[in-house]
Amino acid sequence: MKLYNTLTRKVEEIRPQNPPEVTIYTCGPTVYDYPHIGNWFTFIRYDLLVRTLKASGFKPKWVMNITDVGHLVSDADEGEDKLEKGARREGKTAWDVAKFYTDYFVDALARLNFTKPNYLPKATDHIKEQIALAKTLEEKGYTYKIDDGVYYDTSKFPRYADFAQLDLDEQQAGKRVDFNSQKRNISDFALWKFSPKDAKRDMEWDSPWGKGFPGWHLECSAMSMKYLGKTIDIHAGGIDHLPVHHTNEIAQSEAANDQIFAKYWMHTNHVTIEGEKISKSLGNGITLEDIEAKGYSLKAFRLHVLESHYRSQSKFSWESLEAASNRLKNWQAVAVLRWQTIERTEAVKQNVELHSITKPLLDDLDTPRALSNIDQTFNYFASILVSHDEKSGFEEYLSYIDNLLGINLLTQSDISNEQKQVIAEREQARTNKDFKKSDELRYKLAGQGIGLNDTPNGAIWYRV
Repeated sequence: MKLYNTLTRKVEEIRPQNPPEVTIYTCGPTVYDYPHIGNWFTFIRYDLLVRTLKASGFKPKWVMNITDVGHLVSDADEGEDKLEKGARREGKTAWDVAKFYTDYFVDALARLNFTKPNYLPKATDHIKEQIALAKTLEEKGYTYKIDDGVYYDTSKFPRYADFAQLDLDEQQAGKRVDFNSQKRNISDFALWKFSPKDAKRDMEWDSPWGKGFPGWHLECSAMSMKYLGKTIDIHAGGIDHLPVHHTNEIAQSEAANDQIFAKYWMHTNHVTIEGEKISKSLGNGITLEDIEAKGYSLKAFRLHVLESHYRSQSKFSWESLEAASNRLKNWQAVAVLRWQTIERTEAVKQNVELHSITKPLLDDLDTPRALSNIDQTFNYFASILVSHDEKSGFEEYLSYIDNLLGINLLTQSDISNEQKQVIAEREQARTNKDFKKSDELRYKLAGQGIGLNDTPNGAIWYRV
């Protein structure tokens, strides 16, 4: 399997440290509010990565973190903790807010048919590990203490700017007026933030440096090390994490361990609505509930995510989701042909070869090409139907789609014997040219959510 590696800016063959196991760490949600669809685009692409690795013969060991403390509203270690902000907005404690949105997220993973991660660790459950990591960095001379916390001195890590190809001189020259003057460098980041002296936080812990809470970047390094070791195979996240969060993870992890933090870095691109990046502050933070309220299924949304490549800038619109929904309905109409096989002598096995799906995904997760190949196969069967001899191969093909894309086409059941009898009666009415009765029986089935396509082989049903 090949994947674009941000570390080298090349598409590379995945060669894990201990095959067939491949270790994966993905940046999960900050649980202070409902995730918007931009977040879900990224999370669904994590799931696709894991599913494709499995199809390649690997055994993924997947960790996705839950950020329930330490993520400030600014990447520059400024402003309010997002959990504290959520608590103030909802009139609850930060702990209550974190639990509510963590439970929501876990439930949503199931609703979207995610592969279950091996671990979903919470930052608040790993304070000890984060303090230990910060202590190691302090002992190795990478930290300094100022009024609001303990900071990592990025000038002590010469490779700091390499990963994101940052121009630190330009950053320093253009620093804002409100830049924390106690910081040695504008790129320095907090490992541990002190609690305010004039207020008590909902979430705070004792530490060797005083009462406070960990920085956002520290948690990912600490938890990935605990569950996956000092070097992981694949680290994934949104492209917005590249210049700050992931750069800081590399700096603190490699400084602490004197070895590479991650061999491969996968970054998903932005999602836009009407040319603007999705953001709650812009009022375009569409949620899963918004999608369902407009009558669309989460299967259709999942399919819409897969219609664009993870490295391209995706565009969301209700029109594009409608198109994805129609595509899904077409797929579902073909999938139920497994219940309606016909007699045919010629074989069409070449049209259900599994590699037509796998091959594009193994090439840097090329989902648009994989979906196009599925469309071609389904269009073929929609025109000629499925023979008895082809049923097992066709079902294997549907199962393969389910396993790779998580769409679950095989969940559709057969219709009842009573409904089959109505179809047979309608066929007889058509033979007798009793079109009034034929239409009445069609409308009866339509009321039960069953549509009909008339073919030379008889009426083929589908769900509407």
